[in-house]
Amino acid sequence: MRNALGLMLASLVAAVVIAGVWFWTSSPRADAAPQTVAARPAEPLPAAAKPKDDVEVTASLSKPASPPAPVAAKSTCANPDALGVSRTVVIDTTGGPGFGFLQYKQFDFLTDKEVVLTFDDGPWPTTPSVLKTLADECTKAVFFPIGLHTTYHPEILRQVAAAGHTIGAHTWSHAHLDSKKMTEAQAKQEIEKGFSAVKMALGAAPAPFFRFPALAHTQATKDYLGARNIAMFSCDIDSNDFKSSGADQVIQNVMAKLDKQGKGVILMHDLQKHTAAALPTLLRRLKASGYKVVQMKAKEQLETLPEYDAMLVKDLKVPAVASRPITSVVQTVQD
Repeated sequence: MRNALGLMLASLVAAVVIAGVWFWTSSPRADAAPQTVAARPAEPLPAAAKPKDDVEVTASLSKPASPPAPVAAKSTCANPDALGVSRTVVIDTTGGPGFGFLQYKQFDFLTDKEVVLTFDDGPWPTTPSVLKTLADECTKAVFFPIGLHTTYHPEILRQVAAAGHTIGAHTWSHAHLDSKKMTEAQAKQEIEKGFSAVKMALGAAPAPFFRFPALAHTQATKDYLGARNIAMFSCDIDSNDFKSSGADQVIQNVMAKLDKQGKGVILMHDLQKHTAAALPTLLRRLKASGYKVVQMKAKEQLETLPEYDAMLVKDLKVPAVASRPITSVVQTVQD
């Protein structure tokens, strides 16, 4: 029994000694400096680039604001020497403002050497050639299609929209609205059916931009467009392409008038083959002469009138929208 008690006492002493050694070696000493690893300096976060707005905005400030740091605009144009678009303006069409000093001298918003490209009477089989030239020069235009033509070539008008151009209207049948035989009701129908046809072709509302065929208006038709908040377009430079003998004459007509006036809205026709042929050289001439293109967009799109939408559907005897998906109607069986 005495031997057993001695054995237990020895075991207890050994345990105390082992615990003391472990405590001394593993516990941090007060005089020992902690080992640390220097942290890498924080890298500053990249400044978020403010997206460049392609619409020129002018504001009056009570105190001058600090100019923002310049941001390099990322160009998507494959042509480094393209004519391009120098600025884009948004038009508030309330009240039916007029543009083009040949008839409307309300708003002189273009500066020297600025032009607006406009095309009437499409869509037509010549329109894709015009679109290609505009795309090659990375520039934009305003198109005024004839309603009836949009029913012939809706797919071409959709190409115009897909390319980012502004689309207004140019009546339903290119009727001259100042004709003495034209009643106010008939003139209204020509205007509204034209816009309804554009909407049907695009599946989206057009811009509230309108050009009178032959630039022929009456006070009643101007008042009606004003009440509908539709902007009226005349021109400053008439290419007279519809009566030109060839592409060279179209170019000469435009450049001679433009160099005399220095700026303006240019009127052309995308259904004229001479215009399609002249456009590549004409745009190169504009670029070489220091002219810049201004793109015009509408602040709000036009809400067409339901009765004319319905009238158009009835006249054409086709549904306004497809009731079946296109893949169930048209299937490719061989490439």
